[in-house]
Amino acid sequence: MGTETEPFRTVPAEVRPYLAELVRRTHAVCGPRLTGVVAVGSLALGDYRHGRSDVDVTVLVAGPPPAATLRELADALDHRRLPCPAAGLELVVYPADFARVPSGEAGYLLDLNTGAHLPGRAAFDPAGGPSFWYVIDRSVAHQDGIALYGPPAPELIAAPGPADLYAAVRASVREHGDGEGHLADNRVLNGCRSVVHCRTGRWLAKRAAAGQVAATEAEFRPLIEAAVRSFERPRAAALPLPGPQVRSFLARVRALVDESAAAAGA
Repeated sequence: MGTETEPFRTVPAEVRPYLAELVRRTHAVCGPRLTGVVAVGSLALGDYRHGRSDVDVTVLVAGPPPAATLRELADALDHRRLPCPAAGLELVVYPADFARVPSGEAGYLLDLNTGAHLPGRAAFDPAGGPSFWYVIDRSVAHQDGIALYGPPAPELIAAPGPADLYAAVRASVREHGDGEGHLADNRVLNGCRSVVHCRTGRWLAKRAAAGQVAATEAEFRPLIEAAVRSFERPRAAALPLPGPQVRSFLARVRALVDESAAAAGA
């Protein structure tokens, strides 16, 4: 089916067999429509932590394929049929033609969440939902995505334009500022990653971004360091962080993002 062994050596050993089987099943369902499978998120940024991180995957298909094919794919990759060794699988399927063009839209054909620590979800219509998750993921994929099947990630997935990306980062910071459904450490570290991206134009692993922000934001250094310590633990053992400090830090993040956006004219 054209899958090379080399890309799988660049992902953690704990998830290699799972990803190989995921690619095999995706190819079996999609057939010649399948144009690419890309590892994104913490796998792409070199910050995957077993027992804490999700496996994030982007799939590109020519088509779009029939709805029945997408439902078959969701069933084939469901945790009950293909147990995910990570905290969960977050997989997004895009039309290949859509992904090759910069966009601020969600644009997916299938958004699948499944796993021991994720609420199950299989969505087939992005209308009415937030788009920022997908815009940021495509930006990470263009920068550092690991092609598990098909051409290199930058050939498959375009980088969003600056205005769309700043809008997505702002929406992400607002989402984590509200906090509902997110671990406190993840809220802080995503804020750090947003700040570093706005300053440098690069996505960094969460812990690397935390180090940079802690060095320049002395007021919040103890909070950021506590978030890193918590992130190094399994999800179930995450450390509590003081809510008012987390909210104050994310307000600071919003201000820094707005400053960078204004300087960039976005």
